[in-house]
Amino acid sequence: MSGPLPPVALSCGEPAGIGPEIAARARTELGSALPFFWIGDPRHLPSGTEITEIASPQEALSARGLPVLVHEMPGPLTPGTPNPDHAAGVISAIARGVELVQSGAASALCTAPIHKKALQDGAGFAYPGHTEYLAALCGTPRVVMMLASDQLRVVPATIHIPLKDVPAALDATGLRETIQITHAGLIRDFGIEAPRIVVAGLNPHAGEGGKMGLEEIEMIAPVVAALRHEGMDVRGPLSADTMFHSAARARYDAAVCMYHDQALIPIKTLDFDRGVNVTLGLPFVRTSPDHGTALDIAGEARANPTSLIEALRMAARMGAARRA
Repeated sequence: MSGPLPPVALSCGEPAGIGPEIAARARTELGSALPFFWIGDPRHLPSGTEITEIASPQEALSARGLPVLVHEMPGPLTPGTPNPDHAAGVISAIARGVELVQSGAASALCTAPIHKKALQDGAGFAYPGHTEYLAALCGTPRVVMMLASDQLRVVPATIHIPLKDVPAALDATGLRETIQITHAGLIRDFGIEAPRIVVAGLNPHAGEGGKMGLEEIEMIAPVVAALRHEGMDVRGPLSADTMFHSAARARYDAAVCMYHDQALIPIKTLDFDRGVNVTLGLPFVRTSPDHGTALDIAGEARANPTSLIEALRMAARMGAARRA
């Protein structure tokens, strides 16, 4: 496709959190080099923020200050204290971003952190988080969460469930689909022509030949073997404790892990401030900073915008790759 890449849409997230202030700081640091626009109520931005109210995403390409697609919300704002009256507006700002990226007016969607309890209390939000809501909006039956940085990309096959429930939640169909979606995302969104994927075992030492668990033999290894037979460059199950040192990381493009902490501890140790949450399997690009609303420091002008900046950068790169 010809012409300039459309700007990235940034939904406001929880207004009482750090989202508005890190959006303003991201614009200050990025300038016009990475065009994006903020969907939210301009009254929620830090005092003194230079903004340009826009009527369409295209106007963000030439705007001075932070381009704002105005999305008004009722009720007062108190940093650090979510207002239930804002909940419906936060949810509809996300939906508005989805509409704009699906129409092609935006190249990608970046979402600022939401406060799930505030959305549940104020608007009966029925989803565990952003990912499930976005999947429902586009009718996508299965999506995959990836945490990505320049040093590592990881995908947890199971996410926010108790550790004791992980073995029962893992199954061959789900693991196969997770690896396939990861493979497709690496090609389409990261521009990697022949992705290399490694798969962790569930148990210590990947089960050590069945002495410390049978999941590797009975479920993980057969899935990996079947995908290799289909031509995919995938290896495993591997012992998770030897997968993440520098020499090992050089041999793959993404690691699929069996549970939340097995995936997230390595990337947060290696690149805590620059990790980006990516949702694979959607019909559009979606990224998010890898942190929460930080209500405890909201309004104090000391929130670190690095993860949001990296999320915006990754969204732009992925949007360009998908467009190409």
